[in-house]
Amino acid sequence: MYTFDPDDVEVREKLFDELSEALERVGDHLCFEFGPPDEKREFVISADGIKDGFPAVVALKKAAPRLDRWEIIAFRPRRCPMPVIENDVTIDPSDVEFSLFTEDDVPGIQLFLPGMPEGDAQKTYRSIGYLLLDQALGEYDVETAVGPIDMVATPSGSEPERFPLSELPRMFDELVERIAGKSVKPS
Repeated sequence: MYTFDPDDVEVREKLFDELSEALERVGDHLCFEFGPPDEKREFVISADGIKDGFPAVVALKKAAPRLDRWEIIAFRPRRCPMPVIENDVTIDPSDVEFSLFTEDDVPGIQLFLPGMPEGDAQKTYRSIGYLLLDQALGEYDVETAVGPIDMVATPSGSEPERFPLSELPRMFDELVERIAGKSVKPS
């Protein structure tokens, strides 16, 4: 499994089906990702952004044996640089912008997705938007530290100030620190 050929569709599909079935037996919403075959290859266990699946991810990580060639990672980690996402449509993270705001001292994100349509077709764009947020902030932080998330088509006006998605990790962490500092009461 460490050196499987991802271009061998038959082998890849068989392996992925077996892994998916095994994860389904453990809990709902579980999925996985492989990292590239380096000195240690990453095997990411994810709840697919569904908070109800988090306990199963934590339990699997805790039960995982130590392996010389694998690093078992709970939840999608932050990824830099972020890869292009393809899911019926293709969105390059370098084309995505965001704005941060706070609501009741909880950080919120407005994500501007170029080409996002109205109506039912938004579902694909929203899925990609959440994958981009998972890559920018990590799946755990998106589900536990972010409040409201609003995904919209890239506006042409000057609504809120927008920033490139690549700046989100730094700016989000700074906002969380400011909120935490504000909520600490002096003795």
